[in-house]
Amino acid sequence: MSSLELKSAGEEIVADLNRAFSAFKEANDERLAQIETRMGGDAVTEEKLARIDLALDETKSRLDRLALDLSRPRLGEGARMEEHGAREHKSAFDHYMRSGEAGGLKALEAKAMSRGSGPDGGYLVPVPAEREILRRLAKFSPIRSIASVREISTQSLRRAYSTTGPASGWVAEADPRPQTANQQIADMNFPAMELYAMPAATQALLDDAVVDIEQWIADEVQVAFAEQEGAAFVNGDGVNKPKGFLAYTTVADASWSWNNLGYVVTGVSGAFAASNPSDALFNLVYALRAGYRQNGKFVMGRRAQSLVRQFKTTTGDYIWSPPATADGSASLMNFPVVEIEDMPDPAANSFSIAFGDFERGYVVVDRVGVRVLRDPYSAKPYVLFYTTKRVGGGVQNFEAIKLLKFGVS
Repeated sequence: MSSLELKSAGEEIVADLNRAFSAFKEANDERLAQIETRMGGDAVTEEKLARIDLALDETKSRLDRLALDLSRPRLGEGARMEEHGAREHKSAFDHYMRSGEAGGLKALEAKAMSRGSGPDGGYLVPVPAEREILRRLAKFSPIRSIASVREISTQSLRRAYSTTGPASGWVAEADPRPQTANQQIADMNFPAMELYAMPAATQALLDDAVVDIEQWIADEVQVAFAEQEGAAFVNGDGVNKPKGFLAYTTVADASWSWNNLGYVVTGVSGAFAASNPSDALFNLVYALRAGYRQNGKFVMGRRAQSLVRQFKTTTGDYIWSPPATADGSASLMNFPVVEIEDMPDPAANSFSIAFGDFERGYVVVDRVGVRVLRDPYSAKPYVLFYTTKRVGGGVQNFEAIKLLKFGVS
C-alpha cells in the first residue's frame, strides 16, 4: 500500500473512530438518564454501550497498526548515502546470513578491534539495521516511546541525582557567603540485560536474492523484543531484566519520599467512586508538580480506559477524546493517553493508571550493538538466528511519576 493510500485509510479510520465515539456518548448519556430516572441502568442500554466500547477499542487498534505502517520506511531507503565501510559491513553480513561464511565479518571486526564477537557471541548487524530495529521498538514498545532513552557502550548506566536540589540563596554583593548544608546525592545504576529472539528461516528463503535479509531480521525480532521490553518496563523485577516503574515501593503521596512512587486513591476498592468519579483523575494530575505536569501523559490499559471514557465534567463535556489524526493519540483532560496492555486491570488496590512526565521519570538504557549468531544445526532443515541486544531501565526521577490506586487508602 502506497503512502497516499495509507494516509487515506488513516483518515477513514479516524472518521470511523469519531463516529463510534459519538455513538458511545449518546448511549452513555442514555444510560445516565436511565440511572437518574429509574435508580438503575437498563440492561439493553448497558449491552449496547459495551458493544460500542468494544468497537472503539477495535477501531483504535486499527489506527495504531496503520500508524506503524505509516512510520515504517524500508531499510533500503538512503542506501546510496552509505559510506564505503557501511556498505562493506552490509555485504559481509548478508553473506554470513545467507551462507554462514563469516570471513568478511571477522576481518571487519578485527580491523575495528571489536571484542566479544565471533562464533560465541555472534556478529554485529549493520548500523542501519540496528537503528531501524530501535526505531521500530519505539513504536511497538509504548514506554520506550515516552521515556528517556540513553545509548551506552559499557555494561551499565551510572548517574548521580540530587534528591534535594542544589543549595542556593540570595546574598548582597559584599555580604559573606553563608555555609550551606550538604547536598543529598543518590547514586543510580541501570545495568543493561540481555534480551534475545530466535527467528527461523528456510534455506530457500536465504537463497532468494530478492529478500532483504536486514529487513527480514528487523521484521522478525521487532514484536518479540517489544513485547518483552513492554512487560519489563512496567512490571519487571530488575532481576536479569529492566525494573518496571510498578515494581518500586509505593507510598501515599502525602508521605512521599525519594526512592518511592507516590499515589492517590479512587476512594473505592477496585473501582472509581460512584459520585464524581473523575475527581480521582484530577487529584492524580495535580499531585504532580507543575514542572512535570506540562509534559504529563496518562498510562493505562484498555479496561481502565474503557471506564474513563464515560466520565464527564460538570458542564457535561466528556473528558476523554479520540485521536484527531492517524498518528495521534487519544487524550484525557487534554493530556495524551498511552495505552499499555501490561498495565493491570482495575481491581482491589491495583495501580491501573499512572500519570507523569515519563521522559524525565523513566530511563531506557540501550547498549550499542545488536548481534546475530547463525545456527544451522539445532532445528534442521531450518536455520535459526539467535539475535540479542542489551537493554535496561528504571525510574530515574521519583518525583516525575504518580500512580492512581483503586483503593481506599
